[in-house]
Amino acid sequence: MDNKSEKPQGGNPLTLDSVGNRIFTIRGTQVMIDVDLAILYGVENRVLRQAVRRNIDSFPDDFLLRLSLDESNSLIHNGVSQLVIPSGYNTGGAGIFAFTEQGVAMLATVLKSKNAKEVSIAIMRAFVAMRRFLASNAQVFQRLDSIEYRLLESDRKFEDLYSKLEEKSLAPKQGIFYDGQIYDSYTFATDLIQSAKQRIILIDNYVDNSVLTMLDKRAENVTAEIYTLSVSHKFRLDIEKHDQQYSPIPVKVFTKAHDRFLIIDEKVYHFGASLKDLGKKWFAFSLMEETSAAEILSRL
Repeated sequence: MDNKSEKPQGGNPLTLDSVGNRIFTIRGTQVMIDVDLAILYGVENRVLRQAVRRNIDSFPDDFLLRLSLDESNSLIHNGVSQLVIPSGYNTGGAGIFAFTEQGVAMLATVLKSKNAKEVSIAIMRAFVAMRRFLASNAQVFQRLDSIEYRLLESDRKFEDLYSKLEEKSLAPKQGIFYDGQIYDSYTFATDLIQSAKQRIILIDNYVDNSVLTMLDKRAENVTAEIYTLSVSHKFRLDIEKHDQQYSPIPVKVFTKAHDRFLIIDEKVYHFGASLKDLGKKWFAFSLMEETSAAEILSRL
């Protein structure tokens, strides 16, 4: 690519690379900003902006983008225009002017600059070269965008997973505990209990005071109820003593259930063993995602 060209008034040679590095994509459009153009044309930025304002009818929206203060600050803080936007750059209360290719061509007609014509030609060539570059590499950019999107989605999924792990709210949906895994299964059940935000309902035909102890691990203001096949005299005494010291846990007789269910807020877990016997023999558990807690409660 031939990089030979004229020199701007400042003395630096105009090449396709030096001009092309000042072309940015803003709002999906290739533009050059007023600060860079003022340097290339060899005029003060305020002079360039005044010339635009005096001929504002010549700069419709597809020629000139008036950047918001947030967009302008983003360019300045991110150093988009390398070494040409001074620290504390002030646009006089207005955002940076960004010129499209047509806007740059029009700018050359309103600026009283000795080299306006030569600079304008160099800039037009840079815009054409940039278009050719983007067109010839369109598929590459699409693939890069796709890869970036997938990486972003992976990052989001990882962050979501990490967040849930931090909150201890990510529980297995199904699994098996084997005989002897008494502590593991106990920890799993109590973690579920501690994850409750509003209520816990246990449907289990065989309960004892150890189940009361497990349910006492729930968070404050979380209610708990037990539905069981029968309540022995001994267990009723345990309940009475428990409720005198701890938050009461109503225990109700319910004879229509064969399996065990632990309802945590709106989630329904099915257990193959009573909570008091977890880990003594093999048992399975599963989260019943298609089952509504409200449906079960309406039948109690």
